[in-house]
Amino acid sequence: MEQRTLLALLVFSSLIVLAEAQKPAIEIYSLHVDCKVTARFAHTVITSRIVNRANESREATFEVELPKTAFITNFSMSIDGKVYPGVIKEKAAAQKEYDTAVSRGQSAGLVKIRDRKLELFHVSVSIAAASKVTFELTYEELLKRQLGKFELLIKVRPKQLVKHYQIDVHIFEPQGIRFLETDSTFMTNELTEALTKVQNETKAHILFKPTIDQQKVNPELDETLLNGDFVVRYDVKREATVGDIQIVNGYFVHYFAPSEMPVFPKNVIFVIDRSGSMAGRKIEQTRDALLKILQDLRPEDHFSFITFSNRVEEWKSSLLPATEENVASAAAFVQTLFARGGTDINGALLTAVGALDKAENLPERSVSMIILLTDGQPTSGETNVEEIQENIQKAINGKYALFCLGFGFDVSYKFLEKMALSNGGIARRIYENADAALQLQGFYQEVATPILMKIEMQYPENAIEGLTKNNFALFFEGSEIVVSGKIRNELDLLPVEIKAQSHTSDLTLKEEANVKEKEQIFQDQRYIFGNFIERLWAYLTIQQLLEKAISAPEEDQKALEAQALELSLQYSFVTPLTSMVVTKPADQQQGELANKPTEADNEKPSNRLVGTTSRMRAGSAPVSRLMGGVRVQALVEEHPQFLLELAKPSETICLNIDGKLQPSVHLLSDPEQGLTVMGKLGDGTNQFVEFRINYVNPPVQIHVSADGIVVSHNNENTRLPWTESATSTIQGLRVSVEKERSFTASLPDTVTVKISLVKFPDVFLGLYFLDTNHFSDKVSGALGQFYSKAQFRDNSNTNQRADERLLTVSGSEHKVSRMYKKDYRLESARGPVSCWSIDLTP
Repeated sequence: MEQRTLLALLVFSSLIVLAEAQKPAIEIYSLHVDCKVTARFAHTVITSRIVNRANESREATFEVELPKTAFITNFSMSIDGKVYPGVIKEKAAAQKEYDTAVSRGQSAGLVKIRDRKLELFHVSVSIAAASKVTFELTYEELLKRQLGKFELLIKVRPKQLVKHYQIDVHIFEPQGIRFLETDSTFMTNELTEALTKVQNETKAHILFKPTIDQQKVNPELDETLLNGDFVVRYDVKREATVGDIQIVNGYFVHYFAPSEMPVFPKNVIFVIDRSGSMAGRKIEQTRDALLKILQDLRPEDHFSFITFSNRVEEWKSSLLPATEENVASAAAFVQTLFARGGTDINGALLTAVGALDKAENLPERSVSMIILLTDGQPTSGETNVEEIQENIQKAINGKYALFCLGFGFDVSYKFLEKMALSNGGIARRIYENADAALQLQGFYQEVATPILMKIEMQYPENAIEGLTKNNFALFFEGSEIVVSGKIRNELDLLPVEIKAQSHTSDLTLKEEANVKEKEQIFQDQRYIFGNFIERLWAYLTIQQLLEKAISAPEEDQKALEAQALELSLQYSFVTPLTSMVVTKPADQQQGELANKPTEADNEKPSNRLVGTTSRMRAGSAPVSRLMGGVRVQALVEEHPQFLLELAKPSETICLNIDGKLQPSVHLLSDPEQGLTVMGKLGDGTNQFVEFRINYVNPPVQIHVSADGIVVSHNNENTRLPWTESATSTIQGLRVSVEKERSFTASLPDTVTVKISLVKFPDVFLGLYFLDTNHFSDKVSGALGQFYSKAQFRDNSNTNQRADERLLTVSGSEHKVSRMYKKDYRLESARGPVSCWSIDLTP
């Protein structure tokens, strides 16, 4: 069967520029995304121009979603012609310099991980009446080829009509562009007219420039259609056997991506966590993914399963060939997987290594790998992560590749990443979304087709310096090897030799690149940005130094990080070792830092600890916090039924209501707001699955359940499903559904009611309120009373612990404790919320 390779360019550029809520006078009058992609290196500049049309100061917020793999290189604000630049410094020095500002409660983190592919950059600034501000952010990325395609994704969400909106994508691929296409989730016939595409053999320009009228949902409403993904996909031509070599100003980059080669048979053991914390949706999604993966096994592959909780169990005593009969037997086994017990990662992995060690009758030329999926920390058997890492590395001893998949945020990603990188594999976090099964399948597809092993990319030692990694254990169909370096001497020809093993033979490929001819290719300045191959080399070198440091001994780690820091500062990259100091006008908050978050940062603090031996119940995870100057561990409990953000006093309440005697609960009434909310607990669950919201003016009744939303007005019912986004306005009452995520009801100058659709670990609805300063003193009900009649007693003269307080509500006194709970609110930062926990019986 013909195998076609799509080059994959993964540039995720997403832009959201927002004005403060209820301040429409902040107008984005120009927004420009300019992306140049030259021989795999992407340079993106996002410029937003905003004017304050109000007669008083307003705050504007600039937000950009960018790829996790990108490095920010520059940011500036220009206010009424005066420029406030970002300054990149060593992270430790910048943090120390601004610790005082942080201690005063000012924001010190402008970049946060958004999801599994993107991170969010945001900054706010106050601008005077009639003033203008221009935001400009630049970032660069070496695009990684995955599953054979380049894909440029720009998330379009300006949240308002923009007079001058423009996306420019310039692509220059000297190898030649084989095909090019665009796609969008929001495109209409009118918007299609705003899209133009010009292409020749090696270059392409895509322009998306909609007018104000083309952006509108309909002519009568000033609502924008621009809300979704704008995607460019393309492939390049490949002819040369040794790949493609590009040279600019003494630096070279070599891309090698062979295709249509025989695939190595795989010997793969799936090591699956079935501890108690995997119960519910996680184990269901794991089963779904494994069933699909089993269908993708090739007949020449061998496979087996090891499952573990506090006990380790082998599906079969040996690896089996992937015959139709064996695959069917494995599918039946996968259907029986259920979750309970502890987590013995050490025992499970050692069992897997032992199974490969003793395996017989495997193909002579084949690739052996272990794929671990876990969602928690080791709690059974050996629990010290350093001991586990040492045990596994000693057992594998370079013979097999270990891939580690961490499901959710209760895992220690740093632990899994170090273990994978030390054993020839990679780590990946699986995000707890509806598409988790697809994430698992997607990862398997990346490693399912090894076509080369023991690859050596050789260049003349006396002529090249600063060479990046040039030896690779495995090459998978659809990926790409990239090597870069500096040509030390004046060379006319750059000789290249590639040695590798394929399934059928040993390969040696040779070629000489003509340096002057290669440099001539990039004379067209419109399609390049400075010494881009030199910057590409620096980018790649920094990434590889940081990756190498993860699994290096401590003394080597410091040297590697020092090299990466020097390059980061030299080339102005915001990396995990540097920070960009964002300066603002003197009369505004100072000391904001843009840091580069890592995947290990994106989890509960306790998951970064080493050597923990604590045990915890399923669904809970420890979190580190300071009490009395001493760092202690506390459990992150499950989702509370309700999260209440109080204005006076400024505290967060986590509230659970015992509904055994009264499943339908009067939650809130405010006669001055004309608002009543009732709630209903689910059968066999301690969470609310149904809410009824009643408005007096306009007379609207809203029924929200996990099945959907029904809005009733004047004896007419409108059904809004969770499966699609929708917005409707009834006499000023705006109701909206964000697909599979949330429901919102809001009136001007009133409290906003918001409900999150939570799917993990069980399906329930999370109710909360925004703009709670609009509640009147007459608000009542199980929740309402907290907004009008809640008072904390001063415990400064008592012997109470710092994490305990007395709370008086409607004349009743309750002892409350400070706890960490899972946060279901969409506006909140990822991670646990610290709150005062209280249980009520209505």
